[in-house]
Amino acid sequence: MRFNKIGRLAVITALLSSILAGCGNDGNKAGTEEGAAVPGGNAAAETADIEVWTTNLGFKPITHGSPLYTFYKDLLGVGVIHPYVEWNGGTTYLNQLNLKISAGEMPDLFLPQQGMESSLAKNGALADLTDLLPEKAPNVWNAIPEEIWNVVKANDPTGQGRIYYIPGVLDYGRTSGLIRKDWLDKLGLAMPATQEEYVKVLEAFRDQDPNGNGQKDELPTGGREQAAWMDHLFAMYGVAMNDGKPDWDLYNGELTYAAVTPNMKAALEFIAKLYKDGLIDPESLLNNKAKWDGKIEGDKVGNYYHWAEGVNERIEAIHKNTNVKADYSVLPVPKVEGYEGFYSLKKTQNPVWVVKNNKGAKLDATLTLLNSLYDKNNWNALFLGLEGMHHELKDGKPSLLPEDKSTMENKLFQPYNDVATIDFKSELFRNTASEDRMWAVEQNIRNMEDNQQYVKTIAGDGMPASLYDGYADINNRTLYVEYATKIILGQFSIDKFDEFVDKWNKSGGEEVTKRAREWYDKVNK
Repeated sequence: MRFNKIGRLAVITALLSSILAGCGNDGNKAGTEEGAAVPGGNAAAETADIEVWTTNLGFKPITHGSPLYTFYKDLLGVGVIHPYVEWNGGTTYLNQLNLKISAGEMPDLFLPQQGMESSLAKNGALADLTDLLPEKAPNVWNAIPEEIWNVVKANDPTGQGRIYYIPGVLDYGRTSGLIRKDWLDKLGLAMPATQEEYVKVLEAFRDQDPNGNGQKDELPTGGREQAAWMDHLFAMYGVAMNDGKPDWDLYNGELTYAAVTPNMKAALEFIAKLYKDGLIDPESLLNNKAKWDGKIEGDKVGNYYHWAEGVNERIEAIHKNTNVKADYSVLPVPKVEGYEGFYSLKKTQNPVWVVKNNKGAKLDATLTLLNSLYDKNNWNALFLGLEGMHHELKDGKPSLLPEDKSTMENKLFQPYNDVATIDFKSELFRNTASEDRMWAVEQNIRNMEDNQQYVKTIAGDGMPASLYDGYADINNRTLYVEYATKIILGQFSIDKFDEFVDKWNKSGGEEVTKRAREWYDKVNK
């Protein structure tokens, strides 16, 4: 189900009805299970459970009274329930969240997707946090720099300079190309520095059986559906990308959508040749997250793009599956003559939390929860999770357990990622890794540090999704995905790129570009 203009109107209509009907009594049913405070207790602590929706990559839900529920309530002071909703790269999550909101059952605290927070704020469905955070969640207020809050206020869809979401903040480049250094060493190859050298490496990965299983089943590189998570192939052409999606940067001195630049045309032509020559996974445009992760963790992928600091999850899974201690190192952005390559960074990250416009005790409890989440004294405990489920003690030192999605409830709170610094994350990794896992954790830390020399903050940093209002297909990259996919597959010649640019501009791209440049001038004056 694609959330198009008709779908958005339906959601907004349903929201208006539910707001008018329900917000007068906290938007919840009567009784302690849905929002009334327990008589005689502390209202914020004793109110009904807070329903939280965020990323879940296949772990168990959190239900009232479950082990992780009890852990969070003891640590954070509020009961939290978290139903299982398949993530699937955010697609299934977004669809289910839209259905939930349309039914008038908005979660109390949730991760919004694709700019939905703008229409929700305009229609009064979200709490105005401008005055609430300093008063009732000062840890959140103080954790985020003033200049970031100023961007959030500038992005207020109501035009009143208010705050309706909590942004992520990142002061270092987290994502990068990652390449099997152990495969390079085995084949006697140096780390590629130019595109020509990079292609020779991919050819060697394809032809020389670097994983040594005798099957020549290696996939030199690849990505996921919607031409996503192949940012390393675009980066060498100076194409601004954010988690697999084209973004905005300065081209010829003007803020421009990277998808419609000559840089993108050149990148797509290059990727199409890789596909034709069998140098990227032939299923790249069909892989969902689970399928692509499975190939990486099956010791088959020579080069991929994702979190440099999360590489331990991949290499520990490879070790578990094959007994191979893999080495995924940062791939320097290969040099291409005539282009300035980089991995993209957005310091002002997408919204990580919005709060339902509840009243009274339910709203107070949500703010209590947020304040506890952003208390750095709780971050080690949140990172470790529940003893016996997520970590164990070895000689008195906590050690994370290998992921087991059949038994582990989802660790849904990760504030140490939402306001991250390299120093804090490195310390957190080292302090919570057992001796037998340090080989993997040290790769994380090394990659985090190495990646910074290839990172650039793009000019679209902090740009609000509300600039796409009225042009949902552009926000969803519908036209881009169609043309990029067909060009890569060879169904369209590269000459069709110019047709795409023309259609994009005529279908709303010109208006969105006008808005984007006005926004850029406003925040950079």
